[in-house]
Amino acid sequence: MPEHAPLEAVDYLLIGHLTVDLTPSGPRLGGTAAYSALAARALGLRVGIVTSGAEDLPLAPLADFPIVRIPAEHSTTFENIQTPEGRKQTLHHRAETLTHEHVPAAWRTAPIVHLAPLAQEIPAEMAAQASASLTGLTPQGWLRAWDEQGHVHPCAWDAAAQVLPHIGAMVISREDVGGDEEQIEFFAHHVRVLAVTEGAAGSVLYWHGDRRRFRAPQVEEVDSVGAGDIYAAGFFVRLYTTRDPWEAARFATQFAAYSVTRPGLAGIPTQSEIQACLMEVLS
Repeated sequence: MPEHAPLEAVDYLLIGHLTVDLTPSGPRLGGTAAYSALAARALGLRVGIVTSGAEDLPLAPLADFPIVRIPAEHSTTFENIQTPEGRKQTLHHRAETLTHEHVPAAWRTAPIVHLAPLAQEIPAEMAAQASASLTGLTPQGWLRAWDEQGHVHPCAWDAAAQVLPHIGAMVISREDVGGDEEQIEFFAHHVRVLAVTEGAAGSVLYWHGDRRRFRAPQVEEVDSVGAGDIYAAGFFVRLYTTRDPWEAARFATQFAAYSVTRPGLAGIPTQSEIQACLMEVLS
């Protein structure tokens, strides 16, 4: 059972594992839920997180967030190693599966629900159980599997046809699908709004049979980890606020660009950067 279940309503509900990320400088908090939660709060929303993990989760960056943590023997733990052939990822541990019953009743009416699986921890049926005005999805955890040694590799998302009709907007990176254009086209035809992030190149948005590219501003990149999660939060918040996918993608592309100029969770855009994004979008 959850350690505590705050009863106050939230505007933005994140469901997914917070992680321990093993880095050369030591373990640090990671996971879509961490980056997206901080980004959504920076945009003025009340944020709640439903996750699973052990006592070793380094939760200090989220100290003042309401978190329902399902106890686990181990926290989900990833190690990423950059090689000449690209990033190699290892899953050392996985926390517990999350279900709809873990979500506090007061949070089930959140206007925005962000499903953020990282290691197949969210059952497909949770997409249909969300009753939000906007259910957003970052499906990377449904697009990966791992072998007995924990080596992560892409996999087929067999439940996509079951999940996508219940999703208001989805954000993926081109890396998530290995650059597979056929898979991107499949998603674009089966989800209402699809944003595909492309790192320094910006993002591409698919909506109503149309496709538009949004260029990212040139910045000095320090650390791109979490940029896609920050993009997703910015996109979902602005989409909910404006009901304009094009405007949301334009804003999120600017928003995420600021995040790569600082390492880790320090990349969450500041209030002055957020205002600069809004000015750029509305100019």
